[in-house]
Amino acid sequence: MSARLLLVPRRLANDDVEQAVAWYRDEAGIGTANAFINALEAAYARIASAPDNGSPRYGYELGLPGLRTRGLKRFPYIVCYVRQPTYVDIWRVLHGKRDVPAALMLD
Repeated sequence: MSARLLLVPRRLANDDVEQAVAWYRDEAGIGTANAFINALEAAYARIASAPDNGSPRYGYELGLPGLRTRGLKRFPYIVCYVRQPTYVDIWRVLHGKRDVPAALMLD
């Protein structure tokens, strides 16, 4: 079994998470907001242990080698990230219905 890599979220990724948690808390209640956080933590754990298993779809579409995504279970969000030699760079945590390529190109 390989070692887990450190995850380093960018400011925009943290902002995305804060906005999603606030929306779920306000619209669906604290229980749903907590479930979102748990799903995100589970996705982060999967990424840390197997970063190369994420989908390269948007990386191919945008010409960004190494860009991968991984979905959250039960929530329509994806984590966008790039594996670096010693850590995983978390770019964004985006709703899957957004224009993901446009959101990624804002960076």
